[in-house]
Amino acid sequence: MSKNLYVAAVEEGTGKSLAVLGIMEVLSKNISNIGFFRPIVRSGKEMDPHIHLISERFNLNLEYEEMYGVSADEMHEYFVNSRMEEIQKIIMEKYKALERKSGFVLVEGTDFTGHSAPFEFDMNAEIANNLGCPIIAVLNGHGKSVDEVEESILLATETLSSVGASMIAMIVNRADHHKMTELEKELAALPNQPIYVIPEEPSLLNPTMAEIEKALGARRIYGGDEELTREIKATRIAAMTVPNFLDYIEDATLVITPADRADIIVGSFLAFMSENYPRPAGLLISGAIDTAEQVIKLIRGVEKLPMAVLKVSLDTYSTAMAVKDVRTFLTPKNERRNTTALAMFEKHVDVVKLEELINVKRSVAVTPLMFEYQLIERCKADKQHIVLPEGQEGRILKAAEILTLRDVVDITLLGNEDEIRKKMSALNVKLPDVNIIDPVTSELRKDFAMTYYELRKHKGISERLACDQLTDVSYFGTMMVYKGLADGMVSGAVHTTRHTIRPALEFIKTKDGGIVSSVFFMCLADRVLVYADCAVNPNPNAEQLADIAIQSAETARMFGIEPRIAMLSYSTGASGAGEDVEKVREATEIARKRRPDLMIDGPLQYDAAVDASVAKTKMPDSKVAGHATVFIFPDLNTGNNTYKAVQRSANAVAIGPVLQGLRKPVNDLSRGSTIEDIVNTVAITAIQAQALKKKE
Repeated sequence: MSKNLYVAAVEEGTGKSLAVLGIMEVLSKNISNIGFFRPIVRSGKEMDPHIHLISERFNLNLEYEEMYGVSADEMHEYFVNSRMEEIQKIIMEKYKALERKSGFVLVEGTDFTGHSAPFEFDMNAEIANNLGCPIIAVLNGHGKSVDEVEESILLATETLSSVGASMIAMIVNRADHHKMTELEKELAALPNQPIYVIPEEPSLLNPTMAEIEKALGARRIYGGDEELTREIKATRIAAMTVPNFLDYIEDATLVITPADRADIIVGSFLAFMSENYPRPAGLLISGAIDTAEQVIKLIRGVEKLPMAVLKVSLDTYSTAMAVKDVRTFLTPKNERRNTTALAMFEKHVDVVKLEELINVKRSVAVTPLMFEYQLIERCKADKQHIVLPEGQEGRILKAAEILTLRDVVDITLLGNEDEIRKKMSALNVKLPDVNIIDPVTSELRKDFAMTYYELRKHKGISERLACDQLTDVSYFGTMMVYKGLADGMVSGAVHTTRHTIRPALEFIKTKDGGIVSSVFFMCLADRVLVYADCAVNPNPNAEQLADIAIQSAETARMFGIEPRIAMLSYSTGASGAGEDVEKVREATEIARKRRPDLMIDGPLQYDAAVDASVAKTKMPDSKVAGHATVFIFPDLNTGNNTYKAVQRSANAVAIGPVLQGLRKPVNDLSRGSTIEDIVNTVAITAIQAQALKKKE
């Protein structure tokens, strides 16, 4: 198995960071201890943007100094003193130090900037050879004919061959869309290593307001960090009257205007608030003079709009030229751009084949990232349709965008379509083809209401009340799942748990008359454990506790975790007595009788369940003690506090609550859920739906 890989750009403008991000994603699904290394960076003081992206996104526990060889300034000093051989030695020493503490090292080559650009690929080939790294070469296909791409491939192959470097694949990035078919056909006929072609994606080249702020050293006058993430599709210099200016404005435009043009500044704000004009991405005020205090006071008094206003001292022309030269990067905070890049990589690169080429061997340990990536991978293999009732909630829309870009699930949003579209526009969320249903006006409502009436008329529900009830997004979404128009539902970002679960209890109902319970997947540094019940049942009796144990075992197995079930209590084995211990002991016996195929033991204290040395003393003959993967808490108070204590104290990732026991998957979000939490919960719901269909 190879323990390293070198990604090298053949020329400038390849967008190799897209390839690096995609390859790192592939590696992180399989390997728990990855190092990232750049032989040469621009600066040894300010963190390299590519190292920043990879270390943050993949939670690499490494110091910046460990992740690069030399800075550009250091290299230049060695170069002018004719000591280039020492550069290779320094790079080798720092690389080897990182390699010793890593299971795999991904190396990213240089950026093709500065005086050495014409020789950089040769230099990267030599460095890769010295480090013993196989190479994936990245070429720039933008504006090139098929013959020109083939010529670049030939030159790269000859260069690598001349130094004895090993190349396992090539990626032609930023190819022109209208040449894709011809390129793929011609390049597939070339011998040796596979060649993947990724088309140009304009949105990856569009700068954000944050990048404008940093590159120009601008001062922020209005807007927060969220507003700085807005993508800029066009730039307009506004030096005309407001009526003429409004005719030229486009959606996601950066408006550049002199500091004394109060009319344009105010007009930009009004354009953003108006439904009759496109919304600017932001406003960039130029000039050495200050904008009038009254104007600044006016705009700062406007209710918060998702738009940023920046100020620079450059004149308007110089400002426009500086904006034109702003470079875009993949950054940890720009999730849309990262997701778009990953989606492009996964769509056009055979990831399974790439794993074989790199000769990746899956790690026994399972990190939180690996678990999350495996969720996404399983969803994409058999796409499900998930309904999200809270279609006007910003976090839901951003999560839906990520899920759609990566082709994880099909999504239906519920709510007023005009309001949802306005919210998307304000948040700069792109979901052009998403299915949106308004329960109030939907043609499905009448059929859903009659179904609900038939199911609940024995409870005194009238037809009119049923019709009214189906305007509620939770009832409408749950009915979509009940009738097979969606495979699962996720809600709770703004609704209570009761609001989310009640419709499911009314007509989806539970399996075999059991109870609904929940689990959390507790992702520790090297493994994933299952905790139950930490969210639903306050004080389950012995029968219910046994039900929770069996449900949790099935959920664990569904997600690739071999269930070894510990029934937790404050004493272990026969050492203690009391009502609470007896409940756990009785629940253990009930679960064993119902499912003799499961490994289950209890009562167990937590330390005996999780620590092999403690288990050897307290329960030496137990197959579960010391090796438990599923932990059943005796009551909600214990379970909820324990999962939160482990989450905070052990820096674990807690994914959940995941509901279990229902006939069809419905899951409840915490009202404090992050976008990542929502993405994970949707993925889990889709996998539950897959398992249900397979069982049926």
